[in-house]
Amino acid sequence: MLSRVSVLLLDRVAMFEFGTICEVFGLDRSTAGVPAFDFRVCGIEAGVPLRTNISGTTLTPDHGLDGLAGADLVVLSATTIRDNYPPDAVDAIRSATDSGAIVLSVCSGAFLAGAAGLLDGRRCTTHWMHTEELARAFPATTVDPDVLFVDEGALVTSAGTAAGIDACLHVVRRELGSDVANTIARRMVTPPQRDGGQRQFIERPAPDCAAGGVADLLDWLGDHLAAPHTVESLASRAAMSPRTFARRFAAETGTTPGRWLTAQRVLLAQELLERSDLPVEDVAHRCGFGSAALLRHHFQRQRGLAPAEYRRRFGDAAEAVGTV
Repeated sequence: MLSRVSVLLLDRVAMFEFGTICEVFGLDRSTAGVPAFDFRVCGIEAGVPLRTNISGTTLTPDHGLDGLAGADLVVLSATTIRDNYPPDAVDAIRSATDSGAIVLSVCSGAFLAGAAGLLDGRRCTTHWMHTEELARAFPATTVDPDVLFVDEGALVTSAGTAAGIDACLHVVRRELGSDVANTIARRMVTPPQRDGGQRQFIERPAPDCAAGGVADLLDWLGDHLAAPHTVESLASRAAMSPRTFARRFAAETGTTPGRWLTAQRVLLAQELLERSDLPVEDVAHRCGFGSAALLRHHFQRQRGLAPAEYRRRFGDAAEAVGTV
């Protein structure tokens, strides 16, 4: 049963992420049939204002760390990532989990969960901008950069910003049922469960290469993605044997020529889907995929959405032309 919910805030709390937690757990919706939560906003000390990520704004928690005791759910809100977290806060989180509390982290709150030792041996996620940093900081965990949230039972971690809503509603659905989660979602005017992940939001620029080597070839390829290419043809253009070229390419880019080409073609397709109303078939040809079906295959794998759906969500055009 989910009754008492305690959210832990640290200095430099992110206001939007905190607001999403409040929307799900902090408002009394008992007249709509939603059980009223005993919602407690906790800091290191009760009554001590905390700075937020909004200039000139502070937030004062009513409870100290003792507010985590007896909680069914402890929510770790997003805050500034730091090398060291307050030991008293870490101990309070561990004590709450030892007493059976579920822990839910929102965005960068995953780093605080890691400091408390909750990520070890588990899958987790955070905002895509911080996934590599999280993996380096806590090598005993498996970080999934593509999902909106990860449910590991006693630990739920979520990606950035609005993904906190998804994770909060998921916990409500899991603990209290779909009817309650759907009611809260309707009041928030948000889908009770979103499809996809955060792959479509991740920026993947071309890798930097030192001058010389394959750098000049990469510049040329960037202007000729629509043409067919093979390792042999690229090696010939770089005046190398195919074997030497493949080895040099991997050393300088960290990937194979085929994977690099596919990634750059997907990036170009993404740009065209966002900024033009070209039919998807034409987008595919301009990017070197040859057909809408092949574009869909690679785009779905790298962005988690079909091209037409990506355009619907992110495109400038009022109406997409062509579907897949």
